Amino acid sequence: MVKITFVDAAGQSRTVDAEEGSTVMEAAIRNDVPGIEAECGGACACATCHVYVDDAFMEKLPKAEPMEEDMLDFAYDVRPTSRLSCQIRVSAAIDGLVVHTPEQQG
Repeated sequence: MVKITFVDAAGQSRTVDAEEGSTVMEAAIRNDVPGIEAECGGACACATCHVYVDDAFMEKLPKAEPMEEDMLDFAYDVRPTSRLSCQIRVSAAIDGLVVHTPEQQG
């Protein structure tokens, strides 16, 4: 299992186990992580699973595809480290990943 830490807007963190091959969004939903709504269920058709990836992990992730970049236009408070958690595939390479959730979702 891969460890992922979610930090909410108030600074409270929650570390969960995620299965390789799943997505960061799926791990959040399975573990009732607050701040991840995932209204489209991971279809990259909304921006309600928006997260800020910790700088230390940005280079370990593949670049966002154009569809994800388009959906981020609908997210709240987009930053250079913004990603949709439904588009981040869990692998051993990102074990220890830290993501922050925004104050609100798009």
